[in-house]
Formats: sequence, C-alpha cells, structure tokens
Amino acid sequence: MKLYAPKYYENFVCIADRCKHSCCIGWEIDVDENALNKYSTLISGYGDTVKESISYADTPHFKLRENDRCPHLNENGLCKIILNLGESYLCDICREHPRFYNYTARGKEVGIGLSCEEAARLVLTSDNYSQIVEIGIADGQSEKTDFDPIMLREELYAILSDKSVSYPQKLLQICAKYGIDMEVNSDSEWQTILSDIEYLEQEHRSLFTVFSSDIYTPNRLEKYAERLLAYFIFRHTSEAYNSEDFRASLGFCLFCERLFVSVCKDKNAETLDEIIEISRIISEEIEYSEDNTQIIKNEFMFL
Repeated sequence: MKLYAPKYYENFVCIADRCKHSCCIGWEIDVDENALNKYSTLISGYGDTVKESISYADTPHFKLRENDRCPHLNENGLCKIILNLGESYLCDICREHPRFYNYTARGKEVGIGLSCEEAARLVLTSDNYSQIVEIGIADGQSEKTDFDPIMLREELYAILSDKSVSYPQKLLQICAKYGIDMEVNSDSEWQTILSDIEYLEQEHRSLFTVFSSDIYTPNRLEKYAERLLAYFIFRHTSEAYNSEDFRASLGFCLFCERLFVSVCKDKNAETLDEIIEISRIISEEIEYSEDNTQIIKNEFMFL
C-alpha cells in the first residue's frame, strides 16, 4: 500500500548532539527481536559492549546509566552504536523515533511527534499541514471500512485554513459541526483531572493547572495554535473507527490545543523556542502516555 506524510515531514532530520532534550535520556529503550538477533552475531569490539548493555528482564531493554542516560550515548550527545557499528544496527525505537504511523483505509501514514524539539519546530513553523503527500510504498494492505475519518480530517483542515474566518470562530465552527462540548467539564474540573494524571516530570503538574477552555487566543499565538491543532488532528483522528471515536479523538485534540494556549498565555511565551518547549512538554506528558490520552478522550466519549 502507499505511504503518505505531511509535506513538512520530508524536511525532518535528527539534530543529534544539538538537541537540548535527547530522546536517549529519560526513556527506557526497548530492544526489538530483529535487533537482538543482529547483536547476537557480533563478536568482539563494540559488539560485546552492546550485548553486555542489554537487560533481559521483562521486555529486553538497554540498562540505563546515571540520570537515565542510554549506555550508548557519548559525552557529546552522539550514539556510539552508530559511530562504531553503523545506523543499520539501531533497534526499531531508536531508528524510528519520533515517527509515528497511522493505518487508514487509504493507506499508511507517517508523521513526526511533538515530543521531539526538532519535530515540534517543523510542525509549528509549517503552513502546509493540509498537504498530505505520497512518499513511498509501505508493507501491508489497507482495509476498506464504512467510516472514513480522512474525509472528516480534510473538512477540518478546510475550516482551519480558511483565512476569511478568525481563529476563535474556527474553533467554534469545529465544535458546533462535530458536536464537541469543551464545557463538558468546568475549568476547575479539567484542572483537577490534569493534577491527577501521571507525569514524567513532577514540576509539569503545576504548569498545567492554568488550563482554560476560553477560546480567546492572543494574535501572536494563533498561527502556532492552528498548526498544533492540525498536528493533533492528523495524529489522533486518522484511525478513528466510528463517529463516536472520532468525536472523542477530536475533543482530545481541542483540549490539547487549549492547554497549549493556556500555558503560553500564563508564561507569556513570546519566542519560538519558548513556544516549542511548551508544545514539547504537552506532547511528552499527555499524548505520549496512553493512559493520559485515554483519560482525556473518555471525557468526550459520551457527549
């Protein structure tokens, strides 16, 4: 089947040692079966180091070092597996991050996740979010379904990209058209939900307590909020299996967009770097946690 991606995807390149938030720090890195088989064939040299670095408890993974650093991350922020063995010896998660995949009736889609600062930079500075282009062929076969979330996604993008309508009005149109009620909870109730979810970094708990569903968006933030919402729509609605799941997924997207605007307003974020960092934190803490994502989606499930 065909493989599709947002137009900006083609410009993504890992910035490696220039990254301030390395994906090689703070995450348990699972080692897939294919990589394990490759590593088992290595003899002497850095191959021995790789094999000794793997824990086989539960799911095989690299044994993290001080400050949760991958054992193969050198002092300059570069991967020693790549330096010593080549990129072909990376495990799946290291080779693919921050990519994610959607399987739709029209084919397979790939995007880049906001938890990566360079991906966030591309997402938040690209106007062409509605341009989904064919970039290759993927394994597998698309399945025909009665429900087509891609058609609804295109409708959403048409609303978002309409220059004749103000951004707050676009949000109202989307909520009205797809039956989303951001006031399903009061702001204080949303804030309680946000205080109760799990966090990777505990200081982010207080960062999110400023959540507001108010659709007011400062002019300086509108273009970033629009692009961020388009990203969430691409990632989280494209695999919806019926109208109820689509509505819950879209509610989640709108919630994350309002959280983004709320934190940016509270922190008076002005620079692109500040705005990127806020979007990265929201992605890392909310959408990269399946539990947190589901908690928010559930609030919109039975409106």
